[in-house]
Amino acid sequence: MTETLIRNVRSLGAMATDVLVRDGRFAEGDPAPGCDVIDGGGALLLPGLVEGHTHLDKTVWGSGWYRNAVGPSRLDRIQNERAWRGPGGHDPAARSLELGRAFLANGTTRLRSHADIDPDIGLRHVHATMQTRAALAGVMEIQIVAFPQSGIVGQPGVADLMDAALADGADVVGGIDPCAIDRDPVRHLDVLFGLALKHGKPLDIHLHEPGEMGAFSLDLILERTAALGLAGQVVISHGFCLGMIPPADRDALLERMARLDVRIATTAPAASPVPPLALCRAIGVTIFGGNDGIRDTWTPYAVPDMLDRAMHIGLRNALRRDDELDWALDCVTSAAARGCGFADYGLAPGCRADLVLVDVGTVAEAIVTAPPRRLVMAGGRIVSGSLDAA
Repeated sequence: MTETLIRNVRSLGAMATDVLVRDGRFAEGDPAPGCDVIDGGGALLLPGLVEGHTHLDKTVWGSGWYRNAVGPSRLDRIQNERAWRGPGGHDPAARSLELGRAFLANGTTRLRSHADIDPDIGLRHVHATMQTRAALAGVMEIQIVAFPQSGIVGQPGVADLMDAALADGADVVGGIDPCAIDRDPVRHLDVLFGLALKHGKPLDIHLHEPGEMGAFSLDLILERTAALGLAGQVVISHGFCLGMIPPADRDALLERMARLDVRIATTAPAASPVPPLALCRAIGVTIFGGNDGIRDTWTPYAVPDMLDRAMHIGLRNALRRDDELDWALDCVTSAAARGCGFADYGLAPGCRADLVLVDVGTVAEAIVTAPPRRLVMAGGRIVSGSLDAA
């Protein structure tokens, strides 16, 4: 049995307390004589952070700067990325591991990554991300989404490749813009939901489609979810249409999502409409956060720090009061764990001992300033920072 007692920390800003870690989990009771004791120095204690939507396989993090000269449309970005991957010598295993380690150092202990599948690369990016998952096992739990970035219906063999990826150990069935990319929402959703049922896996569907088009696709997804008994098994990533359609139509869709426990992953982009965070919470829709791409051919922006992403979520949703900023933290902690289905999460006894200590006074200050991590613990192991023994 291994034990560590962390003294004098303020859990989510509450009064100072001590935290006991036993065999990699938070525990109750008295520590054993001679256990390791660490002085927390009154630091703010947060649970391990959760990245709910990123693309580890795409990043150039840790390598040279990518000069972005791509056209303005999503199709431009897709085609540019496919052309770049071939001659560029991109190593998705090395780059994803570099980014994963950077996430971990900043306190992210659970992460969902989409991994591209298309006729050019087959399962190379999926298998590369699996290598990163294996390398970080024990300190970071990584879910892999089999993601058809270029679509399914118009891409020969992609449905079979997704089937193979799920058989090989991908965790989630990914989809993208059934109308705008594949131009055949029925066949696209046939494949996605068929694979989900075959493999017993949840779904995570990128929905960038604007306005009424996006609402139409979302309606079809909700119909399938209800008809196939997959409540609680579907995430809508982005859901820009929910920030664009008339309020009555939006609210009706959100109410259906709440009934079916269909979750929303938001990246809070500055230049796109977003699902309204406060309204989603009020209606009962789980909404959580992610960075999307980080330093890749799509974007030069973002950093592997979920406190920074929580700040962007708060800014994009005009969260100003300290109690509102608690919602932004929820998007990268408990709501993200719930939305992705990560088990044994939180600071309660019995949960896996993932925690972050920062030297600030409040949760709001932690979000707005994204301070250096004084200590990161994952599964009861210190993985970043250090504290003096008490």
